[in-house]
Amino acid sequence: MVWGFFSELIVQAYSLRGPSFGQIAPQRLRERMPVSFSIAFVAGVTPTKWTRIWGDRRPDVPLTVFRTETDEQISVLHDGRAEVSLVRLPIDETNLSVINLYNEIPVVVASKDHTIEQAETVLLADLAGEHLLQNPDDVPEWRDLADEVRDGTRRPLPPMRDLDETMEQVAAGVGIIIVPHSIARLYGRKDVVSRPVTGVPDTQIALAWITRETTEDIEEFIGIVRGRSKASSRTDAGAADAAALADEAPPELRSDGRPAKPPRKPKKTDKAKAAAKAIRVAAAKAKPAVRKRTESAPGRTRPTKNPNKGKGRGH
Repeated sequence: MVWGFFSELIVQAYSLRGPSFGQIAPQRLRERMPVSFSIAFVAGVTPTKWTRIWGDRRPDVPLTVFRTETDEQISVLHDGRAEVSLVRLPIDETNLSVINLYNEIPVVVASKDHTIEQAETVLLADLAGEHLLQNPDDVPEWRDLADEVRDGTRRPLPPMRDLDETMEQVAAGVGIIIVPHSIARLYGRKDVVSRPVTGVPDTQIALAWITRETTEDIEEFIGIVRGRSKASSRTDAGAADAAALADEAPPELRSDGRPAKPPRKPKKTDKAKAAAKAIRVAAAKAKPAVRKRTESAPGRTRPTKNPNKGKGRGH
């Protein structure tokens, strides 16, 4: 951002030097400006693997990576702060392209001495008597079962500016929260415990960008998060297919609109027939002669006498 501000000042300064110099210098300066690719990600997402692959494949385009809050995970796209955003669904997908990447399991977070510490998995119905330190509408499955919502005894939430302060309230035993596992891990503390909770749907992490602003860099990043290798390219494959279709000539048609029959193979001339016959004769002469096997006349043959037959042993 600082470079962009000063570069524009330099461009304007060059423009004041004269029409001939001022028309050339700004263009050259903009061409030398560093180009970066900006990625926003919501809390809990770890884009390190993808950014590392980007650095290996596109060292000429540096990355700008920053974390966003949930309420601005798509506004960073519309105001131009990011080309792509790793978001937690649901979001307003108007004018956006969205690719689902993976699911997150929900967990309940409570103080260290809470009874959930003894369980491997917690049923949502077992949390009906708890105080939720969130807007009940954020977890509608709990809201529909909660005693304090049904009885109208739910007390106001304490002032909490962010999740760090919410975790302090959880650690103090004021209440519980139900969040994706990645959030519980990111803001985890030694004095709280988290367990998977059943009855609450998984959350989804997705990649979003403005559809009409799709660029080659965005396509490259899509390939990275989808696990495509560096050699694979849908663009190249599509171009090859289009070229192959363009090279195919349309079939010839008859006057009645039906496809014309393929041309017949030309008949062999007498000269060609004679040449083929000469080749066959030469091949036959080149074969070695095979002697015919002489067979005896049919009929019975007398067995040959054994000269030793009938003689005793020792003779």
